Amino acid sequence: MNNKTILMMGAILATACTSSDKISYPTTERTAVADTLWGETVADPYRWLENDTSAATAQWVEAQNAVTNNYLEAIPFREALRARLDAVSQYATQSMPSKKNGKYYYYGNTGTQNQSVLYEKASLDAEPRLILDPNKLSDDGTVALSQVEISPDGKYLAYSISRSGSDWNEIYVMDLNTLELLTDHIQWVKFSPISWYKDGFYYSAFKPEKGKELSATNKYHTVYYHKLGTGVENDRKIYCNEDNAFRYVQAEVSGDKQYLVFTESAGTSGVALYVQDLKQNNAPVRLIVEGYDYEYVLVGMDNNRLLLYTNDHAPNYRLVSVDPNKPQRENWKEIIAEQESVLADVAIANGKILAAYTIDVLSHLYCYDMNGTRLYEVELPAQGTLQGISADKKEAEVFYTFTSFTYPQTVYRFDVEKNTSEKYYAPEVDFNPEDYESKQLFFASKDGTRIPMTVTYRKGLELNGQNPTLLYGYGGFAITLNPRFINSMIPFLEQGGIYAEVNLRGGNEYGEEWHVAGTKMQKQNVFDDFIGAAEYLIAEKYTSPEKLAINGGSNGGLLVGACMTQRPELYAVAVPQVGVLDMLRYHKFTIGWGWAGDYGTADDSAEMFKYLIGYSPLHTLKEGTTYPATLVMTADHDDRVVPAHSFKFAAELQHCNDGFNPTLIRIDSKAGHGAGRPRHKIIDEKTDMFAFIMYNLGMNPKF
Repeated sequence: MNNKTILMMGAILATACTSSDKISYPTTERTAVADTLWGETVADPYRWLENDTSAATAQWVEAQNAVTNNYLEAIPFREALRARLDAVSQYATQSMPSKKNGKYYYYGNTGTQNQSVLYEKASLDAEPRLILDPNKLSDDGTVALSQVEISPDGKYLAYSISRSGSDWNEIYVMDLNTLELLTDHIQWVKFSPISWYKDGFYYSAFKPEKGKELSATNKYHTVYYHKLGTGVENDRKIYCNEDNAFRYVQAEVSGDKQYLVFTESAGTSGVALYVQDLKQNNAPVRLIVEGYDYEYVLVGMDNNRLLLYTNDHAPNYRLVSVDPNKPQRENWKEIIAEQESVLADVAIANGKILAAYTIDVLSHLYCYDMNGTRLYEVELPAQGTLQGISADKKEAEVFYTFTSFTYPQTVYRFDVEKNTSEKYYAPEVDFNPEDYESKQLFFASKDGTRIPMTVTYRKGLELNGQNPTLLYGYGGFAITLNPRFINSMIPFLEQGGIYAEVNLRGGNEYGEEWHVAGTKMQKQNVFDDFIGAAEYLIAEKYTSPEKLAINGGSNGGLLVGACMTQRPELYAVAVPQVGVLDMLRYHKFTIGWGWAGDYGTADDSAEMFKYLIGYSPLHTLKEGTTYPATLVMTADHDDRVVPAHSFKFAAELQHCNDGFNPTLIRIDSKAGHGAGRPRHKIIDEKTDMFAFIMYNLGMNPKF
């Protein structure tokens, strides 16, 4: 990369911003870099953009952002949209309380704070005590709380923070009496619980490559024990798979403090299970269940047996009891057998089991005794989603959060003995749910599979095929897309827009078989499902190709990238966010190797390579094609799906596109994959995204 090229990238900026004008994009040098994979030469002309610390990449980012900002600033309703988005998000919120040592802990936000604040209450009616305000940890709100854990004696709070949206976490410890920090400070923690035991806690960490912390491959995840008041260099190494660098390992102390329970995984699904007896000095780490075919989640302990939520020989999940000293499957006790619907969550409260099921994407909650006999169904407020359960095995008092596309997240207090719920906290949102309808539809995908989709829009809207519509999906990693309230969608709905969310294969909506049907050599099913959703919306007169936008993030960004390259004529607008867009090299960065269980890699076999390159968004762009108006979105601190994916895709799209529709990339600073973003950055991001979508769908909103 020479100085002349860098200067060109900084100098050639666009001033035009209407679809009738051709945008002048920064010149992006194409190099002769190529790889030979399974006998085939694959060009990678923008490999230099993978270098996240180079001056050339920084100059390219600056130049691209300048073009994008010029375009967005000229959208006439952008600032009015920003004001409306700001207004509809200004409402106070509270999380479910969690009871620890007789006190309640919860997060609260006034509606204008960048980050939610941790509070403590001596009782539900008591005045709250502010414990930790992450807004005071930075000047711009870009330091976020990741997790908090109270010590068993109630004296200390261990908490982790992330900076600028990075997956890297730091752990600190606070005295809960004085609210003063101890000297303990641990860095380079990632994908780790904090689990207290005696006078310290367990955690997991990597040792990153210096200078490449945001892009280099993470290796040898290790569980450590940290004793309060000691330096991190003295932390005791508990477990690491020294034979394989590409494993996640995590540890959790059982509720009875008898065992340290380890999970080890090769990716995002499927674990091996180990235990260490904490009552014995220097006890070995023992394998309980081999991996990595199934999930095992520790729910609690019952008579010295592990209660495990698992899909072991139960694609829809079940609850089993396992004796750590007799872990053979013939000694397992089935507590709740697999059902036709998916067991989505399990909690123990006052000697009873609360089991949440997903039936056609909607939540149902049942109560069982500890032997697995169903006692009753809990009546939920409406059709929608149970977003979480806060329970203690010794307490009858339970909290849960309920939501839907038209039901703001509301906290309920539930008595497990009386089977009664009462509203504990409901936000006051500038939104009238009676003005809107949300209904579930089903359609047949390309191979005939029945796919659910929910559409939400203003009541009385005429379905004439001309309604601006935003279609959203994910379809991967056994993640279920449940109905939930999205306040940033309010302005779009107010202006006559339709929001459609489709439940694609690859998720967990119908259990592990549904997940597997959207992985590896079956990944095309996910794209066919999404394309089928678009075709259904058009055929049923909800919208038309000229009025349809598509959006998704992370694996959903891959979804958007694949579908816009396979069927570019089907959509007017595409917004892939933090997307996995280079399917041949994704596994070579940070923790990308952990996604191979869903995707496979180009190194696996010639057949897998051919399949991946056949849908990889970066590799399926074709010169001279009219692609939808596209806004690629990423961030400079995304160390999960590194921004090089988006950089290379945007550069190639600008090279291939016929020039009529805008092809832009928005690269945020001091932000990451999405978690922990401050409120002001969320407003900025949603403003730009919806301004781009609404403008290119021909909407003329009045706020």
